[in-house]
Amino acid sequence: MHRLCSLVLPALAGVLLAGCGILPSLPGPPGKPVYQGESFAAEETFSRLFDANVDDTCEAARRALLSQGYVISKSGSGLVQGAKRFQPEGEVHVEIGFNVVCVGDGAKQQVATAYVSAQQDRYVIKKNPQAASLGVSALGSISVPLSSTQDSMVKVASETIPAGEFYDRFFTLMQRMLRENTAQR
Repeated sequence: MHRLCSLVLPALAGVLLAGCGILPSLPGPPGKPVYQGESFAAEETFSRLFDANVDDTCEAARRALLSQGYVISKSGSGLVQGAKRFQPEGEVHVEIGFNVVCVGDGAKQQVATAYVSAQQDRYVIKKNPQAASLGVSALGSISVPLSSTQDSMVKVASETIPAGEFYDRFFTLMQRMLRENTAQR
């Protein structure tokens, strides 16, 4: 018996160790962390230089957002914030929020850079059925589902819109608003 255990135990340990290599590894973070993908490349900017002072540049941003149906939540002191809501599908809602910061450049601050970042948040409707409890002395409490539901919006995704055509279109509209505003003076 002792001889059998001395032969079987090492063989069993070998099989177990070999099996460990076959087992899938525990799930971990896929790929590298998100922040390592940040390139900080000069050609992927969220900014544009305008031939106007800070106030005129931010006013052009405010007018550009207003002209596209965005609701302005904050405006002034070189800052404009606005948001617009969409419903691309039946129970899916999307909100785009804009942040524009205008910073003066140059010796006399006669030009300004507009730094723009837009965030897209995605929501879905979660239906919570409502139930009522009825107390019946002989039977106890009975829970009866009602036909009504209480809906709530749940955020399922949020991301900064990447630099590219989206911002190019916004900056082009800003430039047009700036030209129109200065032509009226």
